[in-house]
Amino acid sequence: MSAPPVGAVGREHPRLEGRDKVTGAARYAVEYPVEDVTYGWSVPATAARGRIVRVDPAPALALPGVLDVLHHGNAPRLTPGVDADLFLLQEPAVHYRGQFIAVVVAETIEAAREAARLVRIDYDTEPHSTVLSEHHPGLYRPEKVNPSYPTDTTEGDFDAGFAAAEVRVDATYRTPAYHNNPMEPHATTARWQDGRLLVQDSNQGSSPVQATLAELFGLPREAVRVVAEHVGGGFGSKGSAKAAVVLAALAARQVDRPVRLALTRQQLFGPIGYRTPTIQRVRLGADADGRIAAVCHDAISQTSTLTEFAEQTAVYTRSMYAGRHRRTTHRLVGLDVPTPFWMRAPGECPGAYALESAMDELATACGVDPVELRIRNDPAVDPGTGQPFSSRNLAACLREGARRFGWADRDPTPGVRRDGRWLVGTGVAGASYPARSTAAAAAATAAPDGTFEVRINATDIGTGARTALWQVAADALGVPVDRVVIRVGDSDLPPAGVAGGSMGTASWSWAVIRAGEALRERIRGAPGGAVPAEGLTVEVSTADEVRAQPARPRYAYGAHFVQVRVDADTGEIRVGRMLGVFTAGRVVNPTTARSQLIGGMTMGLSMALHEEGLLDERYGDWVNHDFAMYHVSVCADVERIEAYWLPEEDSELNPAGVKGIGEIGIVGSAAAVANAVYHATGVRVRDLPVRLDKLLDRPPTR
Repeated sequence: MSAPPVGAVGREHPRLEGRDKVTGAARYAVEYPVEDVTYGWSVPATAARGRIVRVDPAPALALPGVLDVLHHGNAPRLTPGVDADLFLLQEPAVHYRGQFIAVVVAETIEAAREAARLVRIDYDTEPHSTVLSEHHPGLYRPEKVNPSYPTDTTEGDFDAGFAAAEVRVDATYRTPAYHNNPMEPHATTARWQDGRLLVQDSNQGSSPVQATLAELFGLPREAVRVVAEHVGGGFGSKGSAKAAVVLAALAARQVDRPVRLALTRQQLFGPIGYRTPTIQRVRLGADADGRIAAVCHDAISQTSTLTEFAEQTAVYTRSMYAGRHRRTTHRLVGLDVPTPFWMRAPGECPGAYALESAMDELATACGVDPVELRIRNDPAVDPGTGQPFSSRNLAACLREGARRFGWADRDPTPGVRRDGRWLVGTGVAGASYPARSTAAAAAATAAPDGTFEVRINATDIGTGARTALWQVAADALGVPVDRVVIRVGDSDLPPAGVAGGSMGTASWSWAVIRAGEALRERIRGAPGGAVPAEGLTVEVSTADEVRAQPARPRYAYGAHFVQVRVDADTGEIRVGRMLGVFTAGRVVNPTTARSQLIGGMTMGLSMALHEEGLLDERYGDWVNHDFAMYHVSVCADVERIEAYWLPEEDSELNPAGVKGIGEIGIVGSAAAVANAVYHATGVRVRDLPVRLDKLLDRPPTR
C-alpha cells in the first residue's frame, strides 16, 4: 500500500447515519425490538429530606398489567460504595426532592405510569437547606475542583497589586441553575440472560457505564454489555452512568423480563445532574491603558449531601489574560438538592461569563476598546504555570472577528445608537477551552476484497463523531472512504472514553490513526503484500503514548461578537447577529464542525436571555421543570448566526491535530450578549438571564 493520501479529512460530508435518522431506521435506547418487554416508571420522592417510613404498593399492584413495585424494602441489592447517587432503592433515606425511591413495572407504559401515581409513600421529614448564598454557614473549601484541578491558586501578591492599581473593577456576577435537556431523555432497555446484563442505554460513553454497572451488580466486566449506537444528545448529563440505567437493570432482574424505562421531561430537572448556580466575585486592577496587573476570581457553587461535585468555575481565569498578581478560589456548600454535574463546558462556561463581563467593565472604566483591551492582555506564556502554550491564537480570533463583524464602525458610548424605538448595541467576549486527549483503543480489519472495518467504542451523541472517525480512518488506511466501514457505540468494541470535554475526536482519532498505521504495516509484511482469505486484524491502544505526552497548556480559542436591539420602552431584547471566530486545530468535517459551533453559540444565547432554574425553597425543587416554563432560545431570538474558524497547526496535540469543538462555542457567548445589552442601554446586568424587568428597574451604569 502506498502512503495515505490527504483527502477525506477536512472535507465536508453529511452524517453517515443521517438517512437512518430521518427515516426512523436508527434505533435509540427504548426503540430496539425486544420480545416479552415490560415498562418501568420511576417514582420520585416528594420530601426534600427525611426517611421513608411506609411504602404501600397495594393500590398500584391492583391495576391490571402491573407486575411489581420495587422500593428499598424489596429491590435487588447493589454493591455499596460505588456511587452514592446510583445506590438506588437500597435505603429509606431521602436526600432531596425528586430522588428516585421506587419503580413500577407493568405490561404497558400506560399501566406503569398510572400505577406510579398510586404508590403511597409516607415520610418522616426533616428540616432542609436548598438555597445557595455567599453567607451560607456551610461553605467550605473542597479538596479539588472538577475534574482534578487545584481548588485555589496564587501568584504574586493580589491584594497589594489590586490596591496599587490605577483602575479597579470589583463586581459580583450570578448565574442560576441550568438544566441539560437533550432531545432523547435518559432512557434504557435492560435484560438479563444467563447471568449477563445487556442494556441499550442513552449515554455518552458505554465503556465507563459498563464498568459502573459491573461494580454495582457485582459482575465481571465482560458480563455486562452496553450498547449506545445512536444517542439523541447529552450535553454532559449522560457523561456517566445515571439513574435510568440502574433502575431498568434492577427492575429487569426483579421481574426476570426485559424492561424499558425512560425518564419524563420533568424528571430530567435534577436527578440526572444540572449546572450548579454560581456566585462569582471578579476583581481586576489595571493601569490607565488597561494593562492588567492584578486579577482575582472567587467562585461559590453548590453540591449535594450525597456526592461532592465542585464546578471548576474560576479555572477559566487562570490562563485567559495576563496579570502578574493573581488569585483564584472555589468554595462549596452541600445542600439538600440533587448533585450538580457536567453541562456543556462545565466551569469555563459560567466562569467566562463573569470574567468576560468584568473585562468589558474594565474596558469602559479605562476608555479602551474592548477588543483592544483583550489583545493588550494576551499573555505570551501561561500566566499560571509560566509554560509556553502549544499554540495560542486568541488575538487572531479577535482581529478576524472584528473585521468580519464591522467592529471598527462601533461608537464606544453606551446607550446612544438608535433605530426608531430600538436601542442598538454591540458586544464582544473571548473564549478558551482546554484541548485534551485520553487513552483509547481501536481495531482495524482488512478483507481480501480491499475493504476495511474499523471498530472503536466511541459514542456519537449527535455531533457527527461517527462520520469524522470514518474520514480519519480512510486517510490513515490510505484508501477511499467508500472502502471503509466504521463501528462505534458498543462496549464489546475496543474501549474508549466518553464523548465529553471536547476530547472525543481528539482521543478516538488518535487510536484510529494508530490502528490504521499498524494494519498498513501488517499488510506490507504479508506475502506479496496481499490480504489472506481470513483477513488481517490489528488492535492498538494509545494508553502508553498518551501517558508519555508532556504536560503543556493546550487550548482552543474563540471570539464572540453580538449585535442586539433593545426596545427603549419595554426592554424587549432582539439579537440581530451573532458571529464567532475560532481556532481549534485541524477541522475534520466542516459540516459537522459548523453545526457544533453554532449549537454552542445558541446555548450561550439561551443562557444569556432565557434559561433559569427557579427553585422553590419550601420544597427544595425547581418549579419550572418543563419546556412550558423553562424557556430556551428559538429561531426568533436571533436573526443571523455565523461561525468561522482559522487554519491552525499545532504539532503538540495528537496525530490528527484536532483540539475539539464541542464546548468552545458556548464559552464566552453569554457574556458577549450581556455586554452588547449594556452597550445598547447603559444598564449592566450582572445576574443572568438578562430579562426586560432587570433593564427597566435599574438606572444606566456609568
